[in-house]
Amino acid sequence: MTEELLSLPVPNVEPSDKGVAWLRSKVVRFSNGPDHTRRRALTTKLLDTVNATTLDELATKLGLPGSLPDIATIAPSYQPHEQITAAADAAVERLATDKSEETAARIGLLVQAWAATNALAEHLRTGNPAPPVPITRRVTTSGVVEVSLNDHPFGHGPHACPGRQLATRIAKNMAFHALHHQQEPLILPNAWDYASAAALAQHFRAVGTTSLGVAAAAGIPDGAGLARKQATALAELLRDLPCPVTVDLESGFSEDHDEVAELVAQLGVAGVNLEDGRPHGLADPAVQARLISKVKERAPGVFLNARVDTHWQGIALEETLDRAKRYVAAGADGIFVPGVTEPGDVEKLAHLAPLNVLAQNRTPKELANLGVKRISTGSLLFRAALHHTVTTAKAVRDGASPQAFSYAEVQDLINPGTRSSAG
Repeated sequence: MTEELLSLPVPNVEPSDKGVAWLRSKVVRFSNGPDHTRRRALTTKLLDTVNATTLDELATKLGLPGSLPDIATIAPSYQPHEQITAAADAAVERLATDKSEETAARIGLLVQAWAATNALAEHLRTGNPAPPVPITRRVTTSGVVEVSLNDHPFGHGPHACPGRQLATRIAKNMAFHALHHQQEPLILPNAWDYASAAALAQHFRAVGTTSLGVAAAAGIPDGAGLARKQATALAELLRDLPCPVTVDLESGFSEDHDEVAELVAQLGVAGVNLEDGRPHGLADPAVQARLISKVKERAPGVFLNARVDTHWQGIALEETLDRAKRYVAAGADGIFVPGVTEPGDVEKLAHLAPLNVLAQNRTPKELANLGVKRISTGSLLFRAALHHTVTTAKAVRDGASPQAFSYAEVQDLINPGTRSSAG
């Protein structure tokens, strides 16, 4: 019954030349027949070349820069069963410089993206598995019909917005940023392949990757800038997981800042780690700051975690602080100082930006009291898995019966159900 209702045609709304009523009468969402076919093709064409990481960026690329306040005003009046307000009508008139179907498509895309991304981002932030929009209302000849979406993926249906995949990506970016601005730290486990990430995604709000695990699994040394192919291939697999994903890109796998920025923009993940460590020392902080600035300019919605490798090399806190300040000023969304454990040092760094530290001999609550916003496992899980692999093999050799996931449980991790239903 639910599937049938979801497939109901949407009756054409009344023609109009003003405000929200005009918008409804011109968008693909509330069209049928030849109008729907033509408008869907137009909407799809508008999105074909759009690669946005934030709603602001999407608005600009759709030719409506700075329009989000008006879009937010229109959204509550957009659906045919909602009352149109004078403020919403005025907002449409401000944005509709002409009354073409293309203009309507641009506005309609933003209205639907605004509503969808905000709702989905909040569910991702809180770990709520329910659909971000629990019901859909369809206007039929017999009145308004409410249809439950509990058994249907986000973006389902013949009138689903063609931009649902882009909206999902932006929502993940929004949620991942929000997870760094809560009272409790984000616990971020780091995976090294699809199966480990899919298993972790069932229990955590977000998942990262470990450069050591990714490189070592391919027989490549970590930190040498040689695992670009492996890191990017894994990112492409993980971006459709039903939670935000952040990827360790070492130092970016290139000295060309534009190339690194383009790589980050095209990966489709919610976050990246970029470190200032190099195979033979540390990068010039001014050069690293320019790299960060370039990446944030190209992909503003991707959470850039600037890793400062001074503690690994025994360098004094003053230089760590100086580098962190430079990177934050350049646009970094957070800083990561692996190796820092002294409480006073942690507190000083935590004042600069959301601070990421490695898991250590302090509870998440204790680290939260020092100002920490993110706790990563780094390569720990990969190293533990290697250790457990050898231990398990020895146990088999010695006649024991070790515990492990079942064959069926691993198969379930790989089936399409572990991927984002929106994509």
